[in-house]
Amino acid sequence: MGTPLIAAVRRGDAPAVRELLAAGADPDAVDEVGTPALCLAVDAFDLPTAEELAASARLDRVAPDGRTALLRAVDRGAHDITDLLIGRGAQMWHEDAEGRDALHLARHWHETGAEAELRRRTGRPEPATRRTVWHDGWNTGELTLGGLTVRTGHTAVLTSLEPSYGITPPFAELLDRALAEPDVGHEVWWATTYALQRRSAPGVWDAAAALRDDDDPLARYFGAEVLYLVNLLDEDEDAPFDRPLVDLFLPWVAQEPDPRVVRTLTAGLRDALDARAARPLPALTRHREAAVRLVAVDGLRRTVAAGDTGALAAVLDRLTDEDPAVRRTACSALAAAPGSAGAVADALAGRLTDEDEAVRVEAAARLALRDDPRGDAILHGLRSVPGASPYEGLLLDVQQHRERRH
Repeated sequence: MGTPLIAAVRRGDAPAVRELLAAGADPDAVDEVGTPALCLAVDAFDLPTAEELAASARLDRVAPDGRTALLRAVDRGAHDITDLLIGRGAQMWHEDAEGRDALHLARHWHETGAEAELRRRTGRPEPATRRTVWHDGWNTGELTLGGLTVRTGHTAVLTSLEPSYGITPPFAELLDRALAEPDVGHEVWWATTYALQRRSAPGVWDAAAALRDDDDPLARYFGAEVLYLVNLLDEDEDAPFDRPLVDLFLPWVAQEPDPRVVRTLTAGLRDALDARAARPLPALTRHREAAVRLVAVDGLRRTVAAGDTGALAAVLDRLTDEDPAVRRTACSALAAAPGSAGAVADALAGRLTDEDEAVRVEAAARLALRDDPRGDAILHGLRSVPGASPYEGLLLDVQQHRERRH
């Protein structure tokens, strides 16, 4: 029972779990009370370990408490692990001790509220302790009360489950689910907007576009996100939503006061194919919010590559931005500048002494890709550091470029 695999799962050591499985460990190993390893990973909210186990474990094995790994993930509000298990083929018809399948369990938590359900289960009246956790750029709350911990992903879980049960909530209901969470970085915002994008229905576009004039900036943000995703994730080679999106976003971004909405509008213009989309980007590189400036700078790559002097000047100006992420993006965007632009190389060299390491490395790599050796000392220093590097992709680009040159 106390196998090395169970010990590795309890430590949250996904690499060790991978090695043990490769060496022949039983992916369906259980602990001293019969709980499968996969269920232990779910209970710990350990996505990397769950990913390793889900590749070969019996996903629908029922633990002694009568629940499968999927039901445990839903109960815990673990949206990421729920998506993993469904994607790997976990069955959704299993029921818990109260006769609830995954959908009904998620709906129960959604309607009751995570903290209220925690109080009911634990019998504790005090507020739960709360912290924020992040995954793939989205966040969720983690609540602990009376020794029980859950995440606030139940509404996102419900929204992701409904299509598999043939349920299509109205646009307004999904909007309400998002608006109930004031933090637009919470995963419920992704779940609801993505669910609408997947419908490919004309009514979705019209309903989202109508939110442009809503008094609530969060509603406007929701509408902009839906429109952005509809165009971004559309697989039609004719890009039928591209021009309508630009028609809508150009006047909208010119008058939108909320920076969260402006960022989404800017991202939509950045990723659009219509040449008109680049027109407001130089001005947006000077927006008061760094998140908007970053997206705008990123969106000028194509126009910089085409030799547009206005776009080039806007990106060069952001090399001294107060935000290091914007400065790094500016260095990256300048990689596409025509090779004869000597001022670009000098400007990049000026960032080799930047206070932020990531900016220094980006500048050095972009210089190397222009066959300028002024940043080579920085790159050589990185290669001497053992282990994985956050700059591995950049270093590989430089290496491959130099191999092609020789």
